[in-house]
Amino acid sequence: MDTPSAAPSRRRRRGPELEAALLDAAWDELVEAGFAKLTMESVASRAGTGVAVLYRRWANKDQLVLAALEHQRASHPVELPDTGSLRGDLLAALTGMGEARAGFFAVTAAAAFSGLLVGSGLTPSQVRDRIIGDQRLPRVQAIYRRAHERGEIDLDRIPPAVLAMPFDLVRHDLLMDLEPLKPERIRSIVDELLLPLVLDHRPPTESDRTDPDS
Repeated sequence: MDTPSAAPSRRRRRGPELEAALLDAAWDELVEAGFAKLTMESVASRAGTGVAVLYRRWANKDQLVLAALEHQRASHPVELPDTGSLRGDLLAALTGMGEARAGFFAVTAAAAFSGLLVGSGLTPSQVRDRIIGDQRLPRVQAIYRRAHERGEIDLDRIPPAVLAMPFDLVRHDLLMDLEPLKPERIRSIVDELLLPLVLDHRPPTESDRTDPDS
């Protein structure tokens, strides 16, 4: 009769797997304890490793927390919808973004106001760029590309700042209110702000060219 062996030894984590586990532990510690109480030792304990493992990757808790915020955002992307229309895609995307990112922005804001900005020496815009990087527009470009292919808009005629505007406004509201945006706010961003701008940049149609009042 086989005798059950002792509890199996913990599998050693390495490389990206180990780093992801450390960043997940840092995020969980940030959520539960807050930035002020988070320490390299508390994160190491939560991750089940030694504190030296953290220091080999991040010089201090400010760098660790910034990396944890970046990892949390990147590992939980907001699903991009495909409703068949630009308006439908934007309403769904901005609604989903507000619902999915409200908690993330609340934790990020709490960390910033609890000393992350002072400790890291970064400005709010530098923290934003560190966490979001160059992904603010390229990932959602698919929504605009589909609308371009359907003939709804002409991407060649629309400034990138206009395309980024609705998503930047949602981020602003999330940071200010720390809760998902109301449906009427989403509709206002899309119907009153963005669509009038992007539709103004459509190439003229044949009827526009022949209309004496155009």
